[in-house]
Amino acid sequence: MSGTSPVWHPFTQHGLGEPIPLVERAEGAALYTADGRRVIDAISSWWVTTHGHNHPRIVAAIAEQAQKLDQLIFAGWTHEPAETLARGLVEIMPDGLDYVFFSDSGSTSVEVALKMALGFWSNRGEPRHRILVMQHSYHGDTIGGMSVGERGVYNQAYSPLLFDVGTIPFPHAGQEQATYDALDAACASTDVAAFIVEPLLLGAGGMLMYSPAVLAEMRAICARHGVLFIADEVMTGWGRTGTLTACEQAGVVPDIMCLAKGLTGGSMPLAVTLANAPIFEAHMSQDRARMFFHSSSYTANPIACAAANANLAIWREEPVFERIASLAAREAEGFARIAGRHPVANLRQCGTVAAFDIEVTDAGYLSHLGPQLLASFREQDVLLRPLGNTIYVMPPYCISDADLETVFAAIDRALTKVIRT
Repeated sequence: MSGTSPVWHPFTQHGLGEPIPLVERAEGAALYTADGRRVIDAISSWWVTTHGHNHPRIVAAIAEQAQKLDQLIFAGWTHEPAETLARGLVEIMPDGLDYVFFSDSGSTSVEVALKMALGFWSNRGEPRHRILVMQHSYHGDTIGGMSVGERGVYNQAYSPLLFDVGTIPFPHAGQEQATYDALDAACASTDVAAFIVEPLLLGAGGMLMYSPAVLAEMRAICARHGVLFIADEVMTGWGRTGTLTACEQAGVVPDIMCLAKGLTGGSMPLAVTLANAPIFEAHMSQDRARMFFHSSSYTANPIACAAANANLAIWREEPVFERIASLAAREAEGFARIAGRHPVANLRQCGTVAAFDIEVTDAGYLSHLGPQLLASFREQDVLLRPLGNTIYVMPPYCISDADLETVFAAIDRALTKVIRT
């Protein structure tokens, strides 16, 4: 193994021998590598960095908390950063999501949501156990997360571990009624416990988008049948779709909501699953066997909670929504220019996420274009990570006009190269 790193990277085929840059530091929308390069982070380091890398207020909060309380068991104990964060989240999230359960990642927050839903029905003595999901969805890489995600290349090797779900067709424009009819028919079954969705925007499934009206109607269908509605806002939350949460645009209040990624501004791993009172009360009893059986060693880590509290302060006190609106407008203009120069398809945008497809015969995550595009962007010192033949941008809200123009230019050059070849 001499000369070779022992690190096994996620979503990386080491057999291709692609270079893996060593990043030493970051600031704002830029990464700085050990070989002296400045790389523009155009996807917020896997969709987590909202206000920019190493935001001074968040860094200061982390440093201050690290000197007071670094870690605490959260089963039967508590601490001020978690209490403050929970109250702050209840204040700014949709009314009715009054209880906050802490975890460590987006995948884990989904596992928590699924267990909450099943525990709700079990503790009520009702035999509801089936989960409904949307076609093309992605909810993480844990067993539960994979089970409620699209079956395919992401999880094919692990299919023996996955539980059965009911799949609702994606609401493509003009085909929304098929989605409504399928959801209504599925919810009519007495064994359905919950329906989990990525509101407005399916991320890893190809940046697929649908309207707030569709989200509202799906919520209404579930409500009519008494089926719990789970909103996975791990990626769509914290302004990515233009509002604090995607559900806000549809006037939807889910029974359970998952948040992670931008919860700490992207600085620390932390997630929460918010639930309404009936979900919490179904687990509240004098019977210890009815408690919610879930935890992890670092649940509600104090340092991570302090970072999240600093993030909430930024949302309260700084013009974040103005930055988001400005970024969305600049992205729309830049992508329109690109679409005018190249034969791209399905140009689309939701808040600060803009995307289009390159038409190829092997469309999808394993499209042959993926490695070519990655190499081109890497050579141009831009961090973009296409989803196969789908190119998208999702930068930190602080990105400058100059850096964003550099990103557009890099996409333009990459398209010129791959379309010619």
